[in-house]
Amino acid sequence: MIKQAIIPLAGQGTRLLPLTSVFAKELLPINGRPGVEYILDECIEAGIKEIIFIISQKKLMIKKYFYSDTFYKKIIKKKKDPKVIEEYKKILKYKKMIKFVYQNKPKGTGDAVLKTKKYIKDKYFLMLLPDDLIMKYNCSKSMISTHKKYKSSVMASMNVNKKTVSRWGIYNLSKKVSKNNFLIKEVVEKPSIKNAPSNKAVIGRYILPKTIFKKLLHQKPGKGGEIHITDAIQSLINENEKFIAHNFAGKYLDCGTMSGFIKSNIEIGKL
Repeated sequence: MIKQAIIPLAGQGTRLLPLTSVFAKELLPINGRPGVEYILDECIEAGIKEIIFIISQKKLMIKKYFYSDTFYKKIIKKKKDPKVIEEYKKILKYKKMIKFVYQNKPKGTGDAVLKTKKYIKDKYFLMLLPDDLIMKYNCSKSMISTHKKYKSSVMASMNVNKKTVSRWGIYNLSKKVSKNNFLIKEVVEKPSIKNAPSNKAVIGRYILPKTIFKKLLHQKPGKGGEIHITDAIQSLINENEKFIAHNFAGKYLDCGTMSGFIKSNIEIGKL
């Protein structure tokens, strides 16, 4: 059973400037709630018991958000506002689940994952990217169900516009194993339109094997000089490790760009 999740939060959020020049993008409100809380609720509903946040010293406000006990206690003592009490209880629930590790130099998602190595206990763990919200249906829960059925690693999959493939990791699929699940032959990080093997993109949900840490320890920097998790995944696929692309049923929202962030506020407001 998958009980641990990791969430990389150390990114600089340059696509959301100027907001992120002074504020962590994961705490920006989406329909009145910090975006990261939607990710936390997805984890809790999927049965996750421990969540590891990967932050940097520049993103310490994320940790402070969950450790503002004195602030809440003073307000509650003074006003006893039921809404404030409810918010504080929610924060306490989250805090009990969260550990923090640090990635102070932006070396890529693969390097961020490697920072969690000593904390991962079981054979598989879940990773969620906070820029990607998936609403209505719990993608992580669905992926965990797929993992249990096929005893394999699982990655979320979605068709994207062919003109945008260079933004994503793109799949080359080998065969269909069920209605919404396909064996992955290859994952290419941000290919050109010409070289993209398909328009099926990796979306920010992964069930990864603990063996990936051995690959990441020796992983050479890829595109942009960063250590990409997709390169380590491809190394495992080359050694016949089974990875499944899972077509999820939820509504995908990209919160990592300004236009996507604005659209996410509107869409979630309709739910």
